[in-house]
Amino acid sequence: MDIITVYFFYGLSFFSMGLAVLLEVDRSSELDFARALRSLAGFGLIHGGHEWIEMFLLIHPDIQSAWAYPYIGGGRIVLLAVSFLFLFSFGARLIAGSERTRLVRQLISVIAGIWVIGLIWLYLTEPPAARLTALDVYTRYALAIPGAALTAWGLILQRQKFLQAGMRGYGRDVLAAAVAFGLYGGIGQLFASPSNVFPSSFLNANVFREWFGFPVQLFRSVMACVAAIGIISSLRAFEEETRRRIESLRQAQQREHRHLDELRDELLHRTVRAQESERQRIAQELHDELGQTLTALGMGLSAIAGNVSKPEKVSAQARQLQGVVREGLLSLQNLVSGLHPPQLNDLGLLPTLRWYADEVKERFGLAVTVSSRGEEAALPVDVRTVLFRIVQESLTNVIRHAQTDKAEVLVVFDENEIRIRVEDSGCGFDVNATLNQSGRPCWGLLGMIERAALIGGECHVSSLPGVGTIVEVVMPLKEKTNDRDTSAAGG
Repeated sequence: MDIITVYFFYGLSFFSMGLAVLLEVDRSSELDFARALRSLAGFGLIHGGHEWIEMFLLIHPDIQSAWAYPYIGGGRIVLLAVSFLFLFSFGARLIAGSERTRLVRQLISVIAGIWVIGLIWLYLTEPPAARLTALDVYTRYALAIPGAALTAWGLILQRQKFLQAGMRGYGRDVLAAAVAFGLYGGIGQLFASPSNVFPSSFLNANVFREWFGFPVQLFRSVMACVAAIGIISSLRAFEEETRRRIESLRQAQQREHRHLDELRDELLHRTVRAQESERQRIAQELHDELGQTLTALGMGLSAIAGNVSKPEKVSAQARQLQGVVREGLLSLQNLVSGLHPPQLNDLGLLPTLRWYADEVKERFGLAVTVSSRGEEAALPVDVRTVLFRIVQESLTNVIRHAQTDKAEVLVVFDENEIRIRVEDSGCGFDVNATLNQSGRPCWGLLGMIERAALIGGECHVSSLPGVGTIVEVVMPLKEKTNDRDTSAAGG
């Protein structure tokens, strides 16, 4: 085979590998293999270019007599050294892992320093005619052989990681590349050009050709092809990793959706049961309060009808009936206010909260302080209702569980959002443990969070045993305002 063709395919193999690797260096991957690829791309591109320079010099042998040839030869030695330093870096990164980048840099600095010292010594001791050949051989011995050995070792370690991840096919690709790099360095670079550098004086390219009947460059070219094919094939592992990651995320999303569906179903059941319980309570109160009132009215009217001839007795009974009617109306007002305070529609959120604070203090003895900052925004009725219900539920929890006689409600109206903070200094609780207690979440807390989400807001509950509890609701106003403006414009 023509030696120029050998150099062409030799350079093409490594250059193609470097280009393919370069396209993958920005992959998001948990494999150390991915994080070490930049070094391998540098080796492939630079070393492929170096071999093409060798090919160019063979095509134009007259350049060797030109005055610039020593500079071209020196540049070629530098390219060769830089490419093998990249190969050394690739193997070291695979072995050391992504956590030991500093150690890798130190190793590269040490081996580069050793190479430079030897390079200077050879430059000063070798005759000019044999200098470039000696420097080439020394560079291969000092950098190529250790770099290829580290790369082979690192790829074998990477094969184990592929096998552990269930990627056996990619493990075979990496193993093929490891064997190719090992032979490339251990044999291909050992049989360098004849020179005074040990052991190339007796173990060199001429000896290789005598033993095997073909040039060592052909052997290097074949190993380069095998290594490039193995590396390029192994790059498909990133697609497999991405596919698995997407599948894992999809399954996690499905599990989360199922969990949310279960929570919503349970919340719906709880809501239905709460509605039925509320209906029973209303029916009971209507029976107990209004039923007794109407019964008393009926008996009083019967008494009045029987005492028509006794004006004084009729007058006393009428006054009693007026008191009964007042008590009945008061009970009806309390019942209606508990269902939906009319103040929400007539006065707004803040006055309703102050009214409810007075009701809570009068009925349960809990002193609630309501304060505000900023100018109250005009809120839709559904938003006012939800915010009121969250505060109502928060204060109900304080009454039932906090073991305190004080609570504070702060309402802050900003330009873009409204924030409500309900705070008490009671006994507190473990929020996570309460939400997941025995697999049965606390539906009161979840109900507040769900209600806030329905109006585009967020509800956060923070508490610690012995510290107290804070319920914070944040709802953006800008979207609501934009929605209203859009609706007005459309109308």
